Formats: sequence, C-alpha cells, structure tokens
Amino acid sequence: MPVVDTVQLPHFTLAYWCVMAAVLLPIVCAGIAKAGKFDNHDPRAWLAGQHGYRARANAAQANSFENLPFFIGAVVIAHQLQAPQGWVDGLALAYIVLRMAYVACYLANLASLRSAVYALAFFANVGLLFAGYR
Repeated sequence: MPVVDTVQLPHFTLAYWCVMAAVLLPIVCAGIAKAGKFDNHDPRAWLAGQHGYRARANAAQANSFENLPFFIGAVVIAHQLQAPQGWVDGLALAYIVLRMAYVACYLANLASLRSAVYALAFFANVGLLFAGYR
C-alpha cells in the first residue's frame, strides 16, 4: 500500500471569522437605518434627512466601514508574525464584541459610553496589531 503524505489544509481561525463579522457589521447598521420606509431611488439624500435612531445607525455604519481596514490589517499582521493564536483570537473576538456594543450605544444615544467603548475596541485592535511583536 502506498504511503500518502498528509497535507495540512489551511483553516479559518476565530480571528478570520471575526473579520467576516466585522465586514457584516456595517451592513447590519445600514439595514437598521433603512428598515421600513426607505427611498431606494435616492438613498443618500433620504438617509441625510433622517433623525433619531436611523441617523445614528447610518453614522454607526460609516464608522464601522472606517474602522474595518485597521482591523483587517491587524488580523493579517498578527497571523503573519505568528502571534500566539489564543491572543489573536481573543483580541479579535473582544474587538467584535466591543464594536457590537459600540453600535448598540450609538443606537441608544449613549454618547459618553459609546466613546468609551470605541476606545476599548481601538486598544484591543492595537493589541492585536502588536500581538506578534518580538
């Protein structure tokens, strides 16, 4: 019987799944902003005229998109530097949980708490970026 070499197939780490969650987060925010009555013929003008939770959901969407490149880069760099996978996964998950809390604070109009949660998520991302630093 011939000997078959085992091939190590790449797999998605928890941190990579967190990237997918981060990509979906602004889409969820957009859905909240546009839920119900929505003018798809001129969506930007319609959103610009919104108030309350719809306007805050749209702002959370924009902020989620703005923060996405740094998070993706931090996850990729941490993996490239072979940071301890437990740290990478933990910090990535913390970032996602904090970003979800950030959106919830935005929707609930809790500005001071939202800013504090934003800072925590930012520092989790910085920690992720430097998790593999030696």
